[in-house]
Amino acid sequence: MTRTRVDVVLIVLALIAGSLSFAHLHDLAEAAGQTGWKAWAYPVSVDLLLVAVLRRLRADQSVSAWFWFLVALVASLGANIATAGVLDLEHVPAWLRILVAGWPGLAFLGGTLLAHQPAPVPDPHPTSEPSRPVVAVDRPAVPDPAPQSPAPEPVAALPQAAPPVSVPPALVDHARKVAADHHARTGTDIDTATLRARLSIPEDLAGAIAAQLA
Repeated sequence: MTRTRVDVVLIVLALIAGSLSFAHLHDLAEAAGQTGWKAWAYPVSVDLLLVAVLRRLRADQSVSAWFWFLVALVASLGANIATAGVLDLEHVPAWLRILVAGWPGLAFLGGTLLAHQPAPVPDPHPTSEPSRPVVAVDRPAVPDPAPQSPAPEPVAALPQAAPPVSVPPALVDHARKVAADHHARTGTDIDTATLRARLSIPEDLAGAIAAQLA
């Protein structure tokens, strides 16, 4: 909200300042003998030159841009001061008539130079340091290192025996009942694969139970 208020205040101030400066430039040009539409063209040329200068100053801070900024500022402020009672507009001096008559050509020259002034090219290596001369330094010869014996090949580790599988006694009792039922139905002893499928247990655990049932 504060930023909006500041923007509104700046817009109102810009409108007031622009309107008064526009009217003063018109009055001065009319007093210097430029009547009709010509008197209204003078403030337009001053404002356009200021716009061109400000656009150039945003791109670069060259001496030429600042020079034309001062020219446009003097033209605007000079008209404001001259019409404030400092100058008798009924008897405008000859030198002021000459300046007013020559202003269109001066404004056109400044706007053309500002519009066609090449933009500055940035340095591709802004932090590059100047090259330093390479100084050759004599170093003593280093003898070749003695040949090293090949490292012994690593001995493959012997496979370790798998730890015994712990079988709960309750599971062994249940497996006995399953084996007895299988023997009663088929007349043969139950094998490890069938025991594993009937109990839904891992293979190593089925093997341990079958060893205890044998």
